[in-house]
Amino acid sequence: VKPREGEQILDMAGGTGDIAFRMEPSGASITVADINPQMLEVGMQRAHKRGIDGLVWTEANAETLTFPDKFFDAYTIAFGIRNVTDIPKALREAHRVLRRGGRFYCLEFSTTVWPGFAEVYDAYSHKMVPKLGQLLAQDADSYRYLIESIRRFPDMPKFKGMIADAGFVQTKVEPLLGGLVAIHSGWKI
Repeated sequence: VKPREGEQILDMAGGTGDIAFRMEPSGASITVADINPQMLEVGMQRAHKRGIDGLVWTEANAETLTFPDKFFDAYTIAFGIRNVTDIPKALREAHRVLRRGGRFYCLEFSTTVWPGFAEVYDAYSHKMVPKLGQLLAQDADSYRYLIESIRRFPDMPKFKGMIADAGFVQTKVEPLLGGLVAIHSGWKI
């Protein structure tokens, strides 16, 4: 994402502010939206500590956004869409709130494309990640949910198709780390 001064950017499921903080120096007007008010509170506290006060923080559900049609120039969502109940509906909402020429970017966990690595990763993630979650955060269940939600999420070609079905064009997938993570993008024309 290369936001420009004056653009309107929506960072959906962005409660902790990580993505918004990276875009903030651009001069774009950034709205951070999240369904979880506690995550927004964490983000606002982190912004205050960094001296960032130009972000707009709002509680919002990705499936039923209250923003007007054609309001934003870009829509970002990082590690959030796999937690949405109705992904196609959330993608249609993203398309609705974008202006013509608007850009959609989604950073999300995915399935590895490295030969032989998928089996190793599956065994490690299924057995070790919850144990590490218990050891480090005293919360094996959240880490078990993380792994299960990644497994249930559509693979890269299927999710790319879902983005296109929502009305986006020039959809693209950029696998990172052998596909463990991918950047999905599309344009509204």
